[in-house]
Amino acid sequence: MPPEPTSPAVVIRQLGHAYRATRRHPPRKALDRLDLTIPSGAFFVLTGPNGSGKSTLFKILCGLTRPSTGTIHIFGHDLIAAPRAARAAMGVVFQKPALDKYLTVEENLRIHADLHDIPPALFRQRLPEALAWSDLGERLGERVETLSGGLARQAELVKVLLHQPALLLLDEPTAGLDPGGRLAFLATLKRLQKKRGVTIVMTSHLFAEAEKADLVAILRHGKLLALDSPTHLSRQLGTEILVVQGEELDTVAQDLTRHAGLTLQVQNHELRIQGESRELLALMAELLQTQRERIHTLAIKQPALEDVYIHLTGRDLFSDEEEEKR
Repeated sequence: MPPEPTSPAVVIRQLGHAYRATRRHPPRKALDRLDLTIPSGAFFVLTGPNGSGKSTLFKILCGLTRPSTGTIHIFGHDLIAAPRAARAAMGVVFQKPALDKYLTVEENLRIHADLHDIPPALFRQRLPEALAWSDLGERLGERVETLSGGLARQAELVKVLLHQPALLLLDEPTAGLDPGGRLAFLATLKRLQKKRGVTIVMTSHLFAEAEKADLVAILRHGKLLALDSPTHLSRQLGTEILVVQGEELDTVAQDLTRHAGLTLQVQNHELRIQGESRELLALMAELLQTQRERIHTLAIKQPALEDVYIHLTGRDLFSDEEEEKR
């Protein structure tokens, strides 16, 4: 039975997961009482630094890992108590390729159809629609190992669309693609979402990819740091940010504290200043007059999700990833 259009695709309540200690690693809490609701038909991106809990949550959603605590419902089906019904609604694209590179594209697709009990007649009926958006129509007889990275990713997506899932789960799906291939793949996902109403849940450590989503969840240390549309998250910072690169920026920031209403952050040889647009323009002129010897570059930019992350944590993504490794 197809899910009700008004029911959420995914409902996560008080989800927790901890990894036991090993010889090389101490015990670690990967997810900490996570609550999350993903609307049906949304393009939803989970982002955050490596070690934030994205991969653990993805494995739990796919049924590859059983959570320590909490519940997950997929279109109303309990993933723990009724996994068969929950997984029937899913299509999964893993970060590592799941195609046999020595088989042709069509042979890989037929194997997937067999695994989902799709009879040959129905496979032939669904194949043109599954291929319609892709560039694989003339490449079905070619072995996967001869395809470019972008085309191989397309083959992965065509494969999971054959059983017509209502929920598409993708783990870092653009990994290994060049910038052009990455943009093309994301555009494909948006077309599929709009045409078929598929709910897309994608993990990515690239904030630029998350900008394309309807909703973004930013995770950090296994907790939900922020959840909203990219536009609303960016509006938290106002309309513009003045970015100053240079030396002795702590001194520059200290001098600017005399200006009321400014938010100042210094990290990685950058001073970020939030304020009203008119005030920032005046501030640029002042800095060039009074701090010219310390400043290398000045730029006013529109806030993006990366700026939201720095604002919320006081750290950039690279610094947090390095912290997670220690």
